[in-house]
Amino acid sequence: MRILAARREPGTSQAIRDFGVKPKLNPVRHLLEGKRVVLVDDFIVRGTTSRKIVRMMRQAGAREVHLRISCPPMISPCFYGVDTPTKRELIAANNNVEGIRRSVEADTLGYLSLASLRAAVGDSEKHDYCYACYTGDYPTELVNIEQLMRSSK
Repeated sequence: MRILAARREPGTSQAIRDFGVKPKLNPVRHLLEGKRVVLVDDFIVRGTTSRKIVRMMRQAGAREVHLRISCPPMISPCFYGVDTPTKRELIAANNNVEGIRRSVEADTLGYLSLASLRAAVGDSEKHDYCYACYTGDYPTELVNIEQLMRSSK
């Protein structure tokens, strides 16, 4: 089974992620001022980074900011080695696309559909990839380690 999921540095705190947004992006006011901007990102997890980026574009003078995400909404955590937050922290697990759009303060928000993602990776019938973070359907039975620890005492 191959796992297809977004990657995040393990142990990265929210404060470090917040700090990392500014040094990576330097909007150039004279290129953005009065323009309609389309931002393409790989995924939205909590929405905080996307909101900061949208705000940076607006502060640099962008008239409109449209956000496009190159995967489906991440509605479930990954339990197969990718460091993702709990379902409670995932913005798409708790909001529809319009709610996410409002939260990140974009003019429009669009995601790649699951069908389009599967087509892009050539997985139309074989189901070689795990899509659990997008569907909530896990390919294996999940084990609650805390519950196991309690029952073994």
